[in-house]
Amino acid sequence: MIFEKIHTVPTSDELIDKAFKRASRAKSGKTIIGRGTALKAEESMILTSANVLSDNLANIVRRFPDFDQLPRFYYELADILVGIDKLRMSLASVDWASGKIHDIAREHVGKMRKTRQPALVRKEAFGRMASIMGSINKNLILLNDARNVLRKLPEVNDEHTIVVAGYPNVGKSSFVSSVTGASPEIAPYPFTTKGVSIGHFFRNDERYQVMDTPGLLDRAMSERNEIELQAITALKYLDAAVLFIIDASETCGYLIADQKHMLDEVRQHFELPILVAANKSDLPEFHQLDFVDMNISTATGDGIDEVLDRLVEMIRDTGSMDNKLEKI
Repeated sequence: MIFEKIHTVPTSDELIDKAFKRASRAKSGKTIIGRGTALKAEESMILTSANVLSDNLANIVRRFPDFDQLPRFYYELADILVGIDKLRMSLASVDWASGKIHDIAREHVGKMRKTRQPALVRKEAFGRMASIMGSINKNLILLNDARNVLRKLPEVNDEHTIVVAGYPNVGKSSFVSSVTGASPEIAPYPFTTKGVSIGHFFRNDERYQVMDTPGLLDRAMSERNEIELQAITALKYLDAAVLFIIDASETCGYLIADQKHMLDEVRQHFELPILVAANKSDLPEFHQLDFVDMNISTATGDGIDEVLDRLVEMIRDTGSMDNKLEKI
């Protein structure tokens, strides 16, 4: 997954403690006899601590992805959750600190060679390094908070996608399980109260992923906060078609009129092709509806293959994945 390489980001105090302890060990490993060896020991402390700090900060920056290379779907979600501009500024501050600490070490090693009190120069260098680290602590905290959020995003592959929508208990999960032939993977998702179900199936040697997004597309848009609406909007960057399932028997506990109203809201928010399927055609309570495209039964499997064929055609008609999952 894109964000899995991001390790826990330590605080300034944690990094300083690590660096100065390593520096003390570097000094203790040297036998000090006269001014020359004392100078070398103090130099070693400066260079060791600077290398620990500079390298750790550089690694923090390196492990975050290049946001300019992210697929639009993940870019939008990252921007909603943590703010891309905030991430860029924090990463730039950490990168600056990495270079600045390297410069401080080089400067003070030069000063140390011109003085009779190398320990004082080393203490001065340590003070400046600590000051630099303190100035970026808020950036390190922000990056670690962002890391914890971004790692919870589901792994949505750059491939053809079917997004399943509809009220709870209309048969969305049953549809996903039916078409994938197995229990779908459940992935955590920052916007939902439950995990997103992601399954896969093949058509003509091409793989398709099917997403059921409980907590996102199972209640009226008017009930959602701004972040949820933005997350829904991010789905438009997938190479996808939406399957909206109606429970035409109303045994799910929601009236057909309410389900139709939610369908209208989904149409307003999505720039994706939408196929409407009326589920539970095997039940006596099933109503024939003039606004649906197809009838299905996830219990018996009736109409499932035909729905998949239509969805595959719709995805192909929307254009290539390159257009939907383009980079920023």
